[in-house]
Amino acid sequence: MFMDGKWQAAESGEWFDIIYPGNGQTVARVASGHKEDVDKAVAIARRTFESGIWSKQSIEIRAALLLSFAQQIMQNADELAYLEVLSSGGTLRRVRNMDILQIADLLLQTAEFMKSYPYVEYLPIQPYPGPANGQVWREPIGVCAAITPWNFPMILAMWKIVPALAMGNSMVIKPASHTPLSTLKLAELAVRAGIPAGVLNVVTGAGSQVGEALVTHPDVDKIAFTGSTTVGRNIMRQAAGTIKRVTLELGGKSPSILLPDADLRLAIPGSLFGVFLHSGQICESGTRLFVHESQYDQVLAKLAEQAQAIRMGDPFDMETRMGPLVSKQQMETVLNYIEIGQQEGARLVCGGKPVQIPGCEGGYFIPPTIFADVDNQMRIAQEEIFGPVLSVIRYKDVDEAVQKANESIYGLAAGVWTQNINEAYRIARQLRAGTVWINDWHMLRSDAPFGGFKQSGFGRELGKYALDEYSQLKHVHASLVTEEKRRVAWDLLLESPIEKA
Repeated sequence: MFMDGKWQAAESGEWFDIIYPGNGQTVARVASGHKEDVDKAVAIARRTFESGIWSKQSIEIRAALLLSFAQQIMQNADELAYLEVLSSGGTLRRVRNMDILQIADLLLQTAEFMKSYPYVEYLPIQPYPGPANGQVWREPIGVCAAITPWNFPMILAMWKIVPALAMGNSMVIKPASHTPLSTLKLAELAVRAGIPAGVLNVVTGAGSQVGEALVTHPDVDKIAFTGSTTVGRNIMRQAAGTIKRVTLELGGKSPSILLPDADLRLAIPGSLFGVFLHSGQICESGTRLFVHESQYDQVLAKLAEQAQAIRMGDPFDMETRMGPLVSKQQMETVLNYIEIGQQEGARLVCGGKPVQIPGCEGGYFIPPTIFADVDNQMRIAQEEIFGPVLSVIRYKDVDEAVQKANESIYGLAAGVWTQNINEAYRIARQLRAGTVWINDWHMLRSDAPFGGFKQSGFGRELGKYALDEYSQLKHVHASLVTEEKRRVAWDLLLESPIEKA
């Protein structure tokens, strides 16, 4: 584990294995933390926060150190990418060409946002009940804890680390047990960049041990969680005991509506990109595709043709476009949903069975899988599968498509494919989702908010909006009344000593 700027073993001396999804082999061992390790990390974070070494540092210096952090990440990009692929199974092509650049951009953008962020808001002079000067201050929350998932370990860790540190908080982060390697490296690089030891601490271990201890710890002020809606509900219940601030980015079952006038040269590959990137292990993946009945068969045939041409392979091969699922357990979960889909009466168009990749024997590979004749109420259309499975659903008119799109407990993302931009905006207004893409998918910006409606969570990450989630408001009132008779206290409660005399 990485605490107080140093590598440390778990108090119990226990370890757990990290498995490479490409072949199912053990590639690393990581310290397995428990409650006592959480107590230690939180105490370090609290001590560091109270010392003011970071929380009371100037905005300019904090921003400069975030830029130094970005520089460290770019200088160590190859090692970070290697660690990310090794544990998550994400393709090196994606991690090196997208993930690394995105987190560096997030640091650069946040450092810029910090210059104009309204740390102090000056209120107008209050005339009644007497002139007063009012200010609203935005201050750090204190000790923030982050619990991150296994699909995008680096990106989702940094979505929490960057705004928390920008606002002056100290932090304890628990990465997913499958994928802690890159998060540990990020914490080391933060110290190398000049961020004081103890500001960012990483405790590795099982959610039932480390995660629960963080959520219930009385000295943790905020929890930021990305993961399943089921776990999110439990975190809300547990955090209620100490009235912690909570932000949740949870599951999704995102609808994509393909209108009859859509340019299929863009919409077909775009829809496949929306669901099969990272083998479908993305919370905002467009897993429900609504296609007008007039072109249903045509679109289905093109989807199947292009999906089967996606190049699967060794995730370390830069030519590979789609790698394995993160674990054997996740592969079995996806295969179970594929079986459920067939039992429910959906028609399996392509994929559906594990495949062996030469050189990656023992890996957890499922090819792009497409279901046709899906009813929107089927489990494969309502439950988050988190794998390379697309449900294609017919609709008769746009109003029906929008209605069905919104028939979900989730509201993380949605999309519209059309050449009529005015119609696209009209539909976007009706879709109950935190992000709506028009003729695109997966395009997240460092300056735009990301988060969910409904049971996809609350709170926002990215951009200046994330800074709000890691600060708290303080109103400071300064009376300008100097005449005793004009003080409200004398008028409403006390007898003026002057009048008495």
